[in-house]
Amino acid sequence: MPKLLVVETSPRGEYSISRNLTRRFVAEWQSAHPGGKILERNLMTTDLPFVTAPWLQAYFTPVEQHSPEMRDRLRLSDELVAEVLEADHLVIATPVYNYNVPAALKAWIDHIVRKGLTLGLDGNGLVLGKKATVLMASGGVYTESSPIQDRDIATQYLRMILGVIGITDVNIIAAGGAKAVDMGQVGREEFLDRFEHEIAVKAGAA
Repeated sequence: MPKLLVVETSPRGEYSISRNLTRRFVAEWQSAHPGGKILERNLMTTDLPFVTAPWLQAYFTPVEQHSPEMRDRLRLSDELVAEVLEADHLVIATPVYNYNVPAALKAWIDHIVRKGLTLGLDGNGLVLGKKATVLMASGGVYTESSPIQDRDIATQYLRMILGVIGITDVNIIAAGGAKAVDMGQVGREEFLDRFEHEIAVKAGAA
C-alpha cells in the first residue's frame, strides 16, 4: 500500500495557495492510488520547538546513554523522522517568505535531518527509494526565464536538503505570481487551474 506524507506550512488556512495546491494534489494522488494511505503533518498545529542546547546535547549523546529527559526532548523529532521513513512519497507544501522557506519548515528540517536515522555517519543519505514533490507558492516568479531567478533560494535549498538525506527524485511545482490572487487580479481557482495538469502528472494520475 503506497503511503503519502503531506507537510503543510502555510498559516493562511483556506486562503493559502500552497494548501489549495495540496488539496488538488491529494485528490489526484488518491485517484491514482486507491487504497493508499495519507498522513498529514500540519506544522502550524505542531508544537515544533527550534533546536536548543539541551536538544543538541541529547542529539549528540549515544542512544544507550539517554536520560529520560533526553528521550523526551527527541520524542517529537523521532516521530517526525518515522513519518518520513514510512512514506513512499513526500509532499512539502510551502509559501516563500523573503526568498526562502518559512521558519516552521526550517525547524521541521532541523528535526528530520538526523545522523544515524536519515543521514549516515559517513554523510550519505539513508532515505532511499522515495520521491518528493514540493508545492511552492510565491509572490514573485523565479522560473528559468525570470530576471530574478537567482533569488530562488527556497527551491535550491529544498532540493539540496532532500538530496542530503537521500531523496533525489524531487519535483517542484512552482506557483509563482500568487500575489495576483491577493491583489484581486485573478481568481484563486483560476490561478490554481494553471497547475492542474502538472499536479496530475506528479501525483501519478496523468
